[in-house]
Parts: sequence; structure tokens; C-alpha cells
Amino acid sequence: MSESVMVPTDSGAMPTHLWLPPAGHGPGIVLLQEIFGVSAYIQRRGAQLAELGYVVAAPEIFWRLGVTSPVEGDDALQQGMGLVQRLDWDQAVLDAVGAVEWLRQQESVDAGVGVVGFCFGGGLGFNVAARLESEGAAPVDALVSYYGSALPGLHAAMTVAAPSLHHFGLADSFIDTATVRAIEDSLTQQPATVFETYEGADHAFDNDDMPWHHAAASALAWSTTEEFLREHLPVG
Repeated sequence: MSESVMVPTDSGAMPTHLWLPPAGHGPGIVLLQEIFGVSAYIQRRGAQLAELGYVVAAPEIFWRLGVTSPVEGDDALQQGMGLVQRLDWDQAVLDAVGAVEWLRQQESVDAGVGVVGFCFGGGLGFNVAARLESEGAAPVDALVSYYGSALPGLHAAMTVAAPSLHHFGLADSFIDTATVRAIEDSLTQQPATVFETYEGADHAFDNDDMPWHHAAASALAWSTTEEFLREHLPVG
């Protein structure tokens, strides 16, 4: 189970879920949500990352909109997209950067810090990593982005030199294959970038609470994610 903590920002405290690994300490991971918030699915992934040995922090990125609970119901997609349209993207990037910097300062974090993001959080995580590098701050040690929904508008505007792993389905209803390939061509100009694609997998294929779930792609992507994190963010 996670505990609730508050991450300070320039205008108040951001509610955040925190998981500790069995050892009580380890490398850190900032886990960035889909448009549905820190849902039961994201919380399961947080717990799984903690079981692998990571200290995991999942901030409630919609907190400035007054939303700190998962978006649920038959219209969850419409609700989530509406929240993203109202969100101040630059402020969300700053909040997520703040979560990275906060996690680095925790006594339980005894090694580097990475970012893992899904959908909305995948694009946000890319922007966070790029911003840290562009400002000369300590870069993330690893970035894992699942079908980053903002990447079509970000990949040509910024770069991430840190080790990064990107997952995309080739049957994505929101990002067509030509765009996926354009993103791949752009991001893989950085030698530490790994780009994986999955035939027949739609957007959000990792989310087993949603109809787009693709079990084979999800299992393969997660196995690749675990291996990538072991290499670039090893647990001591």
C-alpha cells in the first residue's frame, strides 16, 4: 500500500502517493499518471515498481484543477480529456520536475531517480527530462514513456540525452503509424534512446482496466521496462 505525502510547490503542497520497497530504500522513480489520474491501474504499477526495489512517488498532477481522485465512469475518457484541456501544461511540467527534485532529497532514495509515465504522463515525463537537461540540472537517470500522447508536438522541439525507453502500439487510435515513425526517427537520434513498437496494440495497451488492453504487448513492454530499469537504474 502507498502512503499519502505532500510535495511542496511554489503555490502549495501537491498530494502524492509514495511506495517504499521491501528494503525501505532504493533508487527513486517518479510515476506519472494517465489522463485518468492516479487510478487503480497506476497504483498497481506503482506497487509493482516498489516490489522491484524502487522508491516510487506518483504526484496528483491535476491537483491545481481541484482533482485528486481518479476519473471514473462511462465518460472517464471525456472527463480526462477535458481536464487535460484545462491544464496549464508548463505548470504541470514544473510540478513534475518538483516531484523529481523532492524525491532526490528523500533519505529513502540512496541512488539515482528515473521517471516512468503512461499516455499523458509519458509525454509529460519526456518534457520533464528535457527541461532538466536544458536547464543544466541533474538529469533523470532513466525515462520510460508509454505512448506519450504529447510526443507528436514535442519530439521536434526538445531532446532527451538521458537513457530513455519508448513504447508505442502500431494500431494506436490517437497517434497514427506515420507519426509514431516520425517520433522514432527523431528520438533515436539520441544514442541512449530505445524505441519499441507493438503490432496490433492500441493506445493505452498496458492498462488492463480499459478495453484497449493488449495482453501480449503489455507483458512484453513491461518485461522490457524492467530490464531497462535494471540496467540504467540498478537496485543495489
